[in-house]
Amino acid sequence: MATALLLASCTNGKQESNEADAPIIGKQTEIKIENGRMTPEALWAMGRIGDYQVSADGQRIVYTVAYYSVEQNKSHRVIYVMNADGTNNTLLTTTAQSESNPVWIKGDTKIAFLSSESGKSQIWEMNPDGTGRRQLSDFDGDIEGFTPSPTGDKMLFVAQVKYGQRTVDLYPDLPKSTGIIVDDLMYKHWDEWVETVPHPYVASFDGDKVGEAKDILEGEPYESPMKPFGGMEQLAWSPDGQLIAYTCRKKTGLAYSISTDSDIYLYNIEAGITPNLCKENGKKSNGRDMMAGYDTNPAFSPDGKYIAWQSMERDGYESDRNRLCVLDLHSGEKRFVTETFESGVDGFCWERDSKTLYFTGVWHGTSMIYSTNLDGQVKKLTDGDYDYASVALGKPGELIVKRHSMSHADEIYSMTSVESNKPLVAKAITHENDHIFSQLRLGKVESRWTTATDGKPLHSWVIYPTDFDPAKKYPTLLFCEGGPQSPVSQFWSFRWNFQIMAANDYIIIAPNRRGLPGFGMEWLEQISGDYGGQCMKDYLSAIDDFAREPYVDRNRLGCVGASFGGFSVYWLAGHHDKRFKAFIAHDGIFNMEQQYLETEEMWFANWDMGGAYWEKNNPIAQRTFANSPHKFVDKWDTPILCIHGEKDYRILASQGMSAFNAAVLRGVPAQLLIYPDENHWVLKPQNGVLWQRTYFRWLDRWLKK
Repeated sequence: MATALLLASCTNGKQESNEADAPIIGKQTEIKIENGRMTPEALWAMGRIGDYQVSADGQRIVYTVAYYSVEQNKSHRVIYVMNADGTNNTLLTTTAQSESNPVWIKGDTKIAFLSSESGKSQIWEMNPDGTGRRQLSDFDGDIEGFTPSPTGDKMLFVAQVKYGQRTVDLYPDLPKSTGIIVDDLMYKHWDEWVETVPHPYVASFDGDKVGEAKDILEGEPYESPMKPFGGMEQLAWSPDGQLIAYTCRKKTGLAYSISTDSDIYLYNIEAGITPNLCKENGKKSNGRDMMAGYDTNPAFSPDGKYIAWQSMERDGYESDRNRLCVLDLHSGEKRFVTETFESGVDGFCWERDSKTLYFTGVWHGTSMIYSTNLDGQVKKLTDGDYDYASVALGKPGELIVKRHSMSHADEIYSMTSVESNKPLVAKAITHENDHIFSQLRLGKVESRWTTATDGKPLHSWVIYPTDFDPAKKYPTLLFCEGGPQSPVSQFWSFRWNFQIMAANDYIIIAPNRRGLPGFGMEWLEQISGDYGGQCMKDYLSAIDDFAREPYVDRNRLGCVGASFGGFSVYWLAGHHDKRFKAFIAHDGIFNMEQQYLETEEMWFANWDMGGAYWEKNNPIAQRTFANSPHKFVDKWDTPILCIHGEKDYRILASQGMSAFNAAVLRGVPAQLLIYPDENHWVLKPQNGVLWQRTYFRWLDRWLKK
C-alpha cells in the first residue's frame, strides 16, 4: 500500500525558498492513487483547511490551508481568497514562509495577516488580489495572533512574555547550564517547560503602521489566551472599540494546577479598569457559584448591548457542559440561553439582529448547527451524518461553515434556508481535496445501536472495508475513544483515520460509550471516578453484539485507542477474556498512581480519579486506583503495540515504556514505538507515515495470519 501512491510535489508557482533551495510546499495536484485505496501518503498529501473570515458584506471569504511535505518533513500554511459562492478562488501566498490569521481590514479593501518574512512573526497587509504586500507592525517579538478593532484605529494582538526566573537569572556565571530549578507546580504544560506566557497587547493603528503597544496584563503572571490551545477566540472587541473582553485564569502554581476557574474580564481602554464579568454579581444557585469552571470565548453582540461566552459551572471539571451565557451590559443580568440543549456548546456567533445566536454542538454522534434566542428557545438547523466544525455569518440569510465527516476532510460550505422549518441546505464552496477523494473508494459508514449491560441504548459508528463483501469474514477493530469525554462523532482524523483502516480491509466499530457527550449529562458523567466500570462494559457490549454478524471474524478481533483510549486498551488487555488477538495503545495511562503524580493539570486527576491514591478513606479514589491497568498485567496474554511521545507531558512516556517492559517481562509479544520529538499527538509528516506503517504492520501480523 505504501508504494501504491505516486507523489508528485507539484507546487503552486515555482518560487524557491531560501532553505537549501527546497521547493515551496504547495498543493499536490498530480497525485495518482492506485486501486482507489487510501494510504498514509494520500492522507499527508491532502490540504488541511484552517481558519477563515467572511468580509463584512458577506461577499468574499479569506481562508488558510496547510500543505505537508513528507520528503521535507514539514508544513507550509497559505492564504486563499474567494467569492462567497466559491468562484474566483485565488492563492495569495508567494513566499516560503507560512502565512496565517487573515483578517479583512479597511472596509474590506485590504487583508491583514501574519507573516515571518521579516524574520519574526508580524502583521502585514495586502490587497485582496495578493499585491501591495507591506509590513504593518514592528513589535519586539513574535506576534501569535491579532484582531483589529471594529473602528479600525486600534490593533489587539498576542505575544509571549517571560514567566518566572531562569537559572541564568540566579547564576549569571552559568549561562550554559541546562538545569531548571522548580519551586511550584505547572512548571510544564502539554509539551513545554513553562518559561513564557501569552499576554494581550493593544496598540494604535493609523492605517499605515501599528503603534506602540500596551500590555493589558502588564506585570501580571497570568496567561491570556490560556495555554495550551487558546487563541484569538478568547479575546473580543466591543463594537465601539472601547472595550476588550479577555479570558483569563488568574492563578499560578499549585492554585492554577488544581483549578479550571477562568473568567471573562472587561478591559476599558480609556478608564483602565478591568471588572470580572463572571464573579461580580455572578449568578448563584443555592449559594453556589454558577460560573466556577471554565468561562471562555467572549463575543459582543453587533449592537454592543450584550456579551456572550461559553461557561462551565463546576471548578476542576474540564468536561462540564459548556453553556452559552449572555450578559446584558446595561442591567448586569446574566442568562443561560442553551439550557434546553442537553449537550455542550462548541462554538457560536451572533446574528446581525443581536437577538439570535448560532452554535454547534454534539448530539447522538454528530455535531450540528443550532440557533437560540435570548429567551433560550433552541432550534436545530441542520441534519445528516456530518460534523459542523464552525459557524460564521455570510450574506443575510446565509451561514458560512466548515464541515467534515468520517469520509471526507474539512471543506467550507454555505448554508441557506430553502423552506421554513426545514434543515439548512449545504453547498460546498471549497473543493480542496476533490482531486484525491475522486480517486478513492471509501468504506460505508453506518450507525448502530446496542443494548448495554444496564439495559440502556448504546450508539456506535461502524465503518466497513473498501469493497465490502458481506459473504466474507473480516478482521474487526474495536476503537476506544480518548478524552476521556471527547465524542465519537463524524470526525475526520489524519492519524486515527477510519477510511485508511477500511482501505486495509478492517471493519471498525467505534462506540459512544459511557462518558461521551451527546447523550445527556448522566451518560456523560458516569465515567468520572469509574474508569474501569460501565464504560468498559459498554466497549465489550458493543464488540460482542457486533461480532455476531456473519461477516465479522470473531477469531480476528483487535482493540486500539489513544489517550483514555490507550488506558482502555491497557485495561482491556487484563479483562478481555481472550476476545482480542491484538492490542495497540497510543499515549495511554498504564499506572494510575504514577499518572496522578506525573501529569501537569492536577484538577484533571483530582476530578477523574476522585482524589489522591493515599486517601485511604476515599472510596472513589480507592476504586479508581484499584482498577489501574498495571495491576492486571498478570492476566496479559495478547500481543500489544505501545506508542508514545517523549514530549507528552499530559501522559508521560514512562507510561508506554512501563507497559511495554511489563509485556516483555511477562513473555507477551510486544513492540514499542517511541517518538523523542512528539507530544500527545504525532505532528511531523514522516513520523505520521511511520505511525501508519507500524500500526498496520502490527495488526496485519496478528489479525491476518
